[in-house]
Amino acid sequence: MRLAFHLLGAPEAHVRELAEAIARLRTEIVLCEECFDLTDTSPCAICRDPKRDPALLCVVEEPADRAAIDRSQRFAGRFFVLGGTLSPIDGIGPEEIRIAPLEARVARGDLREVVLATNPDAEGDATAHYIHERLRPLGVRVTRIAYGMPLGGDLEYADHVTVGLSVAHRRVMD
Repeated sequence: MRLAFHLLGAPEAHVRELAEAIARLRTEIVLCEECFDLTDTSPCAICRDPKRDPALLCVVEEPADRAAIDRSQRFAGRFFVLGGTLSPIDGIGPEEIRIAPLEARVARGDLREVVLATNPDAEGDATAHYIHERLRPLGVRVTRIAYGMPLGGDLEYADHVTVGLSVAHRRVMD
C-alpha cells in the first residue's frame, strides 16, 4: 500500500522508469555460470575479480545472503549460491538445490576451504551437515560460520540457545 501511494504521488517519468526497470529484470538478469548468483553478466563481477581468493569458497542459501556477507567486508573469497536448503517436509531434497554443481565445483581440486554459511536454523544446519558429509571424501577443508551474540546484544535478553552457542563457540582473545 505504501508503494502504491508513493507511486501515485511520484512524477510520471519516475513511475515509467521504475516500470521499465522491473520489466527488464526478467530479461537482463541471469544466474552466474560459476556461482549461481544473480548478475547481468556471466561470470559475475565477483567471480571475475582477481583480488578475490579463488581457493576460498563461501556457500550461501540465496543471493541476499551473499550480499549480506559481502557487505561485511570480512570475506575475500568467492561464493556459491545453493538456491535454498534441504527441507524434506517441504519435499526439497538434494536434487532441488545445487548440491551436485557444488560437488562438481569442489571436485575440480582448486579449493583450499569451503565455508558453509547457511542460516543457523534447522534447515540450514541440516544442509550444512549434508554438504559436509558429501564433501568429506573430496579432501577439502570444510568450515561452518560461527554462532553467537549480535554486536550490541544484551545477554539478559538473548535466547538460551544463542547464549549457549556463544559460550560453546568462544574464541581465544589475541
